[in-house]
Amino acid sequence: GLLLSSVSLGVSAQTAETPKQSPAPVTPNVIYILADDLGFSDIEIYGNQHISTPNINKLARNGMSFTQFYSGTSVSAPSRACLMTGQHTGHTKIRGNKEISPEGQEPLDPTVKTIAQLFKTAGYTTGAFGKWGLGYPGSVAEPNKMGFDKFYGYNCQRQAHSYYPAWLYNNATKETLDSKTYSQDLIHQQAMQFIRDNKDNPFFGYFAYTLPHASLEQPNDSILQMYDGKFCEPKAFVYSGDYTGTTKPRAQFAGMVTRLDTYVGQVIAELEKQGILDNTIIIFTSDNGPHTEGGGDPDFFNTEKRLRGNKRSLYEGGTRVPFIINWNGHVAPGTTNDHLSAFWDMMPTFNELLGQQANWTQATDGVSMLPTLTGQGTQTEHDYLYWEFHEEGGRQCVRKGPWVLIRQKISTTPTLELYNVEDDLAETTELSAKYPEKVQELVTIMDSAHVNSTIFNFGK
Repeated sequence: GLLLSSVSLGVSAQTAETPKQSPAPVTPNVIYILADDLGFSDIEIYGNQHISTPNINKLARNGMSFTQFYSGTSVSAPSRACLMTGQHTGHTKIRGNKEISPEGQEPLDPTVKTIAQLFKTAGYTTGAFGKWGLGYPGSVAEPNKMGFDKFYGYNCQRQAHSYYPAWLYNNATKETLDSKTYSQDLIHQQAMQFIRDNKDNPFFGYFAYTLPHASLEQPNDSILQMYDGKFCEPKAFVYSGDYTGTTKPRAQFAGMVTRLDTYVGQVIAELEKQGILDNTIIIFTSDNGPHTEGGGDPDFFNTEKRLRGNKRSLYEGGTRVPFIINWNGHVAPGTTNDHLSAFWDMMPTFNELLGQQANWTQATDGVSMLPTLTGQGTQTEHDYLYWEFHEEGGRQCVRKGPWVLIRQKISTTPTLELYNVEDDLAETTELSAKYPEKVQELVTIMDSAHVNSTIFNFGK
């Protein structure tokens, strides 16, 4: 690991001296790159020893990497809903993956504004490229109705399981494809065109690539060939359900992460070419922990074995994700930070960045991270973070200070597990019997953070 493996995660992290601050431009461009099912340890800067990610390394060298940043929850749609609305899963409408039709999912509540609408309020052009999954075609929550001027990609997250789809959406228009063209290349080309088209005016780009989500498949080019024969492949993955078979699942997964890294490098190069790199904030993160579908093998790639659990769990491995932010001249380069933060902090952070507080009264569960990013002002800390998950019997989780309480199997026989993740990051020692008062304190928070939902009720 280049940076973070030398840092004791969860304890105070090293910080370089903050550079002299130049006054912040009022309208920096923002590109939010969201990987899909990329685990905390799946990139070099967070300790991966198998996969090459030179461009993401460069982002980290020129920016700030967070050691305690969390996604919205441990699966796609609700995690993205938290990002879009600034609400955690106890409050936001979308709390699970719920299909309404073969072509789309449960829509966002149109009365709750999104970060895209916040940027629109500040005069930005907005674009979403990749996976939506927050409202089926024709619903109240198509991307173009939720603040995005331009959308290109998969409306439906189930369709996104195929990297060679029969169609993608261009705004609300379904464009037929030949099922032989790699979707991520098409989506990336549209994202790059969006940068070129808007180089002279402020823009917000949400680049939601589906890499490295299953299926594990991609063109057989130089990127994939980098990993050919590199790993012992324990067994082939046979076609199952939505997922294409592969004889080399580990090589495919590593290649998909490096392919994503290549796209990141091309985004940086395009911003540089257009002369707008210094006035663009680039954020890189993931929607949840790593997947085991399609031959995914997170235990193999989690070389330092620091975090327990994968996608769908509410252990740290399900929700703690990489978060790197690059803003030349404003965010101190080469720094790591242990500020406790999550997807629902993006709304207030962007709100403060854009100076829109007077125009934007929507309540949020987040706190602005801007003081941590710029080194200016006082950083408000979270009292607690909260997550829920609505499959496999239902789960809830609270993190407060070093303490994590997880409630499992809510719909049948609920159990409680308590961990101290500062002393025991891997969550090996369960402490509920030893600290009953702490359990009770966190149960009270858990119950108050959850507002009942008629749509999502822990599988009851």
